[in-house]
Amino acid sequence: MRKNKKARKMIIFGFLMCLLIVIIVFLAKFILDGLNKNKPDEVFKQYMSFANKKQYEKMYDLLDEKSKSENKKEDFVLRNKKIYEGIDAHNISIKINDIKKNKNNDKLINYDSKMDTLAGEILFSNEVLLTRDRQKNYKIKWQSSVIFPELEEDNTVRVSKLKGKRGRILDRNGVMIAGQGLASMIGLVPGKMSDNIEDLKKLSTLLNVSVEQIEKKLNASWVKENSMVPIKTIEKIKENPDGTVKEEDKELQESLLSIPGVKISNTEVRVYPFGEKTGHLTGYVQNVNAEILKEKEGKRYNANSIIGKIGLESLLEDRIRGIDGYEIIIADRYGDKKETLVTEPKVDGEDVKLTMDSKLQSKLYDQMKNDKGCAVVMNPKTGEVLSLVSSPSYNPNEFILGMSEDRWNELNKNENKPMYNRFKARLCPGSSFKPVTAGIGITTGKINPNENFGHSGLSWQKDSSWGSYKVTTLKDYGNTVNMENALIYSDNIYFAKAALKIGEDVLSKELLKLGFDESMPFEFGLSSSKFGTDNKFETEIQLADTGYGQGKLLVNPVHMASIYSAFVNDGDMIKPHLEFKKNLQAEFWKKGVFSKEAVKIIRDDLLQVVESPNGTGHSAMIKGIRIAGKTGTAEIKASKDDVTGTELGWFNAFTVDGNNDKQYLAIAMIEDVKSRGGSHYVMPIVKSVFED
Repeated sequence: MRKNKKARKMIIFGFLMCLLIVIIVFLAKFILDGLNKNKPDEVFKQYMSFANKKQYEKMYDLLDEKSKSENKKEDFVLRNKKIYEGIDAHNISIKINDIKKNKNNDKLINYDSKMDTLAGEILFSNEVLLTRDRQKNYKIKWQSSVIFPELEEDNTVRVSKLKGKRGRILDRNGVMIAGQGLASMIGLVPGKMSDNIEDLKKLSTLLNVSVEQIEKKLNASWVKENSMVPIKTIEKIKENPDGTVKEEDKELQESLLSIPGVKISNTEVRVYPFGEKTGHLTGYVQNVNAEILKEKEGKRYNANSIIGKIGLESLLEDRIRGIDGYEIIIADRYGDKKETLVTEPKVDGEDVKLTMDSKLQSKLYDQMKNDKGCAVVMNPKTGEVLSLVSSPSYNPNEFILGMSEDRWNELNKNENKPMYNRFKARLCPGSSFKPVTAGIGITTGKINPNENFGHSGLSWQKDSSWGSYKVTTLKDYGNTVNMENALIYSDNIYFAKAALKIGEDVLSKELLKLGFDESMPFEFGLSSSKFGTDNKFETEIQLADTGYGQGKLLVNPVHMASIYSAFVNDGDMIKPHLEFKKNLQAEFWKKGVFSKEAVKIIRDDLLQVVESPNGTGHSAMIKGIRIAGKTGTAEIKASKDDVTGTELGWFNAFTVDGNNDKQYLAIAMIEDVKSRGGSHYVMPIVKSVFED
């Protein structure tokens, strides 16, 4: 029994001791917390912690009574919020250097402050006075200088954006093809509008903007009676040198200004002076969105930035983009600059000069705009690309000025595919590929150019193993079936036999040497050229068809231009480029793809394709200029017997007697030339390049 009593006493004693320890710990914490709260440095650190967290009401609670009487809570909160959030202040930290006591037992804290802002880091030294209230707790004697030492009560903190200028894209002669320009902003001033709904309907019709969209803009929360409310940006209303409106835009301007409240002003935008002629080359810019901002975090993009969407605008983005700078200042009561807190300089984008000739580009596009096709013109000696055309095209200015959903759908559903960039694609080359087969045959020793392959008429098959399949050609030119005549008359049968003589292993190996199945080193991302199935020939028929540019052979036009340049450069393929270089040194992509013997023979034969009256390219002949060329009509159909398929017309040509500065190599392709003359429909386009 005594043992039990003793045990109970021990338990009670232990419990009381534990309870006492808990009470002591709690009281100690309470006392320490109270002491900390009364420490002036801890109070101020807590205040700045609230500033970092944007907890402005909690900041206000730490002010002394006199400061509260001089500053209403809502005024204090608004001023701090506007300043800290207006400059995007974050990572605010302080380092207390010294604490002094005055005769009233107040504490003066001297400290260094650091914060990150949208214009960079701000560093400053400052001081703040803390007084004791009736409960002996320290409170902050607040005035605007607590935020920044130079800030007085009637001062403001302002952020100025220093606009970084986007660089221009220029042609080889310095002509701008993309850059800053003016557009016309059509707006409404609510206080000057009539109450007539017909006026809004008229404006809706003129600008192709719905009445509902106009009303939504007018009802925005920021709009006042005298506000200029932007409705739509349109192409600049053109003016004569004397300032009068040109006749073509006069009716539009008069119609707009006849509506009460309409105001027309100039606004700076990105412009593309050549519109659709260079659309696929330049591409266009767009405003950044949340997804882009996240992707580009840390690269000084902001909600108002623009970024290249496609084309050169996108490919050159890192070089031509303008980076905005910011200046944060303290302004006095009159709005004049009193103090600069921090400046982040703007960065203007670089101007980029191209090898392209805008005059030649316009000339070619004007000839091709009603057709589906592409064209490449370059100097085969230097690799300078003088023109890159894809037709039909789109006008990039439409994207800048604001494109309606209907217009976007119209472009995307257009059967001619104006948004499709054909010079980036891979296409069936047809007979324009025959010189390549010839070059491979001679270079590898598999073909003797003087060998007579024998008369086969207009159709041929190797043997009965081909079943009903036959290779056909258009011209029976007699019994002298050698390489020269095969090129002059564009003999499919000769080149089918040539491919079989070369053999699948050698032909595939040599095509890969020419850059097939490779990404071409070029400013634009181009589709790589392909042959066969996964670059292998499945059947003997496929091999034979490849010899004359059919089968499953697909070639990119810029790649084709580089291959043809080997016929000018003793067998070396030039590396095409789009950016202008002052001290130009030619670079070759592939060396020794054809032997010098092969180059001379094929070049002479291609001269005859144009100069011989029997040549398929004879209509491209120009007096005084020696042009070598090859026509091509590629059949695009489901099977050999398909009569509903379409045809691509090609003409590839180059000068052989010009100097390095004047030599041209031009390639053009037009779709749907069936019943329109085949490759002969294309020849005038290429011929015009050499006539200029």
